Amino acid sequence: MEKRWFNIRHFGALAATMEHGTVSAAARAINLTQPALTQAIARLESELECTLFERGPLGMTPTEPSLLLAPRAKRAIAHIGSTRVTGTQMRAFLAVARAGSYSEASAITGLSTASLHRAIADLSVALGQRLIDRRGRSIALTTQGQKRARGFGLALAELRAGLDEVADWQGKAAGRIVIGAMPLSRARWLPVALAKFIREWPQVDIAVTEGSYAELSGPLRDGEVDLMLGALREADPPDDLEQRPTFIDQPMLIMRSGHPLIAKGGTFETARLGEYPWILPGSDTPLRHYWEDMMRHCKLEPPHVRVECGSVLTIRELLLLGEGITLLSPDQLRVELESGVLASVPCPVEVKRTIGIITRKDWRPTRSQAFLLALLEQRLESN
Repeated sequence: MEKRWFNIRHFGALAATMEHGTVSAAARAINLTQPALTQAIARLESELECTLFERGPLGMTPTEPSLLLAPRAKRAIAHIGSTRVTGTQMRAFLAVARAGSYSEASAITGLSTASLHRAIADLSVALGQRLIDRRGRSIALTTQGQKRARGFGLALAELRAGLDEVADWQGKAAGRIVIGAMPLSRARWLPVALAKFIREWPQVDIAVTEGSYAELSGPLRDGEVDLMLGALREADPPDDLEQRPTFIDQPMLIMRSGHPLIAKGGTFETARLGEYPWILPGSDTPLRHYWEDMMRHCKLEPPHVRVECGSVLTIRELLLLGEGITLLSPDQLRVELESGVLASVPCPVEVKRTIGIITRKDWRPTRSQAFLLALLEQRLESN
């Protein structure tokens, strides 16, 4: 859960002052008194330890920190959708939405269930929308609740990014980048980039969230994940996400050394590919589709896959302990292949998949995030 929470009114005051140029015009735009707006800006300046506006007879002149933060604040307010929403209400609603229950949200946040109920009830009144339906002991977000949860998550992502940019400008770069990593990216590509990144940005924290495309794309859309790495969706890429091809991966057939399929001189008969158990990821993954196409190209009907598994560690052990075969990138089992305990052979038909970076289309990376992106994209130049 979010560690730092924001006074939304303060950021609304910042965005309005930036847009309208004077305290009086900004106060009218967001229905605050001039003293209240002036106090909001002053408190934000105190928290950030910097000046956001130079006061003068012609109005409020934004400083560099304001130029960095105000556009983020404006987008955050747009995602929230109402200036009547408070940070406390957002915290309570997101906690319950992500935890799936009031009791679990209470355990995560330390807030009482009564406080959570009260904050979400106030939020529903402020927005004029029912956000949560009770279903016995469980809860479910309404359609409007789902939209609000996503909007609030994206708003928080914008505010975090804006504060990180101000901190960077102050010379005390900090922050946190959350990366959604699908299996292949965790083998070499991401670790190599991160090793370089942490040397250059030692004050920026990195969180790597592992999962499949289906598990990570939702948190990416909700602002919980900043960028996602792995196999791109080529057939029907989503409209709201941007895919950046980075390199082409060529999976190979991998099995234990001495496997009966390659016992004679490292060659095999294509017709025998259906004789051994296959260990493959789920049926909705690109790699599984490539495997099915490969088998059909070899005039073989894809056999039943008895073990569906996306864990490389589990696949490795199963290969070592039996006669199973898998289709994986050699990078994912590099140590075992180099030591000779596993063996790889080229596919009978060339299999290629595009690996890359997936972000929200409206995502604007901070300087540290852009640096990490550049490191990840260097893989394109090295292939």
